[in-house]
Amino acid sequence: MNANSPEASPRPEQAAPGTAAAPGRIVLLTTSHRVAPGLLSWPAWQALHAADQVLCADGTHPQLPYLREAGITVDEASPAAQELVDACAGGRTVVVVATGQGEPALTDGLARLAGTGRVDMPELELLPASYDLPGARLLDLVQVMDRIRAECPWSSRQTHKGLAKYGIEEAYELVEAIEEGDRDELREELGDVLLQVVFHARIAEEDLEAPFSIDDVAGGIVAKLIHRHPHVFGDETATTPEEVKEHWLRTKAVEKQRTSVTEGIPVGQPGLALAAKLASRARTANLDIPLPSVEGIGYDLLALAVRAESEGVDPEAALRAAARAYRDAIRETEGGDRA
Repeated sequence: MNANSPEASPRPEQAAPGTAAAPGRIVLLTTSHRVAPGLLSWPAWQALHAADQVLCADGTHPQLPYLREAGITVDEASPAAQELVDACAGGRTVVVVATGQGEPALTDGLARLAGTGRVDMPELELLPASYDLPGARLLDLVQVMDRIRAECPWSSRQTHKGLAKYGIEEAYELVEAIEEGDRDELREELGDVLLQVVFHARIAEEDLEAPFSIDDVAGGIVAKLIHRHPHVFGDETATTPEEVKEHWLRTKAVEKQRTSVTEGIPVGQPGLALAAKLASRARTANLDIPLPSVEGIGYDLLALAVRAESEGVDPEAALRAAARAYRDAIRETEGGDRA
């Protein structure tokens, strides 16, 4: 064999069979900013401690002080996809602590390398180190509201009284979305109503005499719900909706110490709703109150509202449904006249 022939030339780039270096492992570690830094899952801590190298592109990442306190060396680096693959050569494990954006450039680059079919890719694992709990996005809403209140020329000047009309409008729009059965509108209108709650709570924080926050609002309703559901959180039993309502009313009566069943009913609500609420309170208290024997449209409407309530019908909703039908008839007639 000729010593200069290709067959005789050494090939250092080819490893002997069975000795090829393992491609290693890349762990993309994601965290939620809605969970306190340092509160990571056990698999995440195991991966961090076992890694040959830990990288993070953001030197101000809130997790870094806690990782370093735990004895983990974190290198501030933002390697390209090929560089990261090379760093895993020899079976090494590299953990990348993802920034808030989730490292899309890196993952896209790794996907392109894998797509070529020419690169022996490391094992790639996405490891969530902390998860959002239900309701976590409410924290975002509170933070956004804080900034808007501080920086927006309009929002920073609003008061409880100035916002009151919007609360009424949003409540009616929510009711309309429910009655129309539009799921997208329902989700949006619920958000608008929630905004009113958070906005008012944020304004309330600035009160000099009696401040309270959104946490106080939430804490109050949590305590109320627990107290008024002894059949869920206590030793009481309730197997029917009627028994639940009885528990609720009895507990509420003790809390409020009211001398009349009419106390707490806002008289500023729509007339039919007001009449139905009064009738409901009287019926629940087993009070047989005759209707005023006075002639007039108002008293006729009162009688209809009381009748609707006794039959389990919301008179406001019933009238709105009838009004919508009337509106459609008007539009149909208008269309016929134009034709």
